[in-house]
Amino acid sequence: MSIFPDCGPDPLGLYPIVDSVAWLEKLLPQGIKTIQLRIKNKPSSILAKEIKQAIEIANQFTARLFINDEWELAISCGAYGVHLGQEDLKNADIERICQAGLRLGISTHSDEEVLQAASLNPSYVAYGSIYPTVSKTLSSLPQGILQLKRVVSSLSYPVVAIGGINLERIPEVLAVGVNGVAVISAISQADDPIAMTKKLLAAVTFC
Repeated sequence: MSIFPDCGPDPLGLYPIVDSVAWLEKLLPQGIKTIQLRIKNKPSSILAKEIKQAIEIANQFTARLFINDEWELAISCGAYGVHLGQEDLKNADIERICQAGLRLGISTHSDEEVLQAASLNPSYVAYGSIYPTVSKTLSSLPQGILQLKRVVSSLSYPVVAIGGINLERIPEVLAVGVNGVAVISAISQADDPIAMTKKLLAAVTFC
């Protein structure tokens, strides 16, 4: 059975999900230590180039970079980790990802998906959407903070909360014991993304 490496002793913490290398160049100097590159609808040749650039930048800042979906490119480019959604999970070679030494994060949206993800011994499980979100179309209702708390308490793997999380909601998300807080629009749609990143980093603290 595959068992994926963990992500080290430090919490995943504030976990931005971004769609370009340019965002890594902006955010990593602010102190972000976990980030996901999610690029959609680009040719493989362009994707490979951007993934390689992203890995180089992440290495400069000793950041944990997860590549969304593109697990084959993540392996060939020597990425730290890969993040798979439920649809991506169906087509991915989990054993090959594990043998390559990558960390694995898996998106989940229900009890059934949480159990399936846990059976693969991932590095972390992302759970959501916790709140209503504008970042993507949801196929299910927001899970809510009480459901998040139940999932965190039921899993031995680190849990990353995602979906509709903003600066004001961070305290109640942290209170249930998550290991990371994923954000998209809280940064990408902020009037001043850098200033907001600094505020979010200050808010996402672990005792």
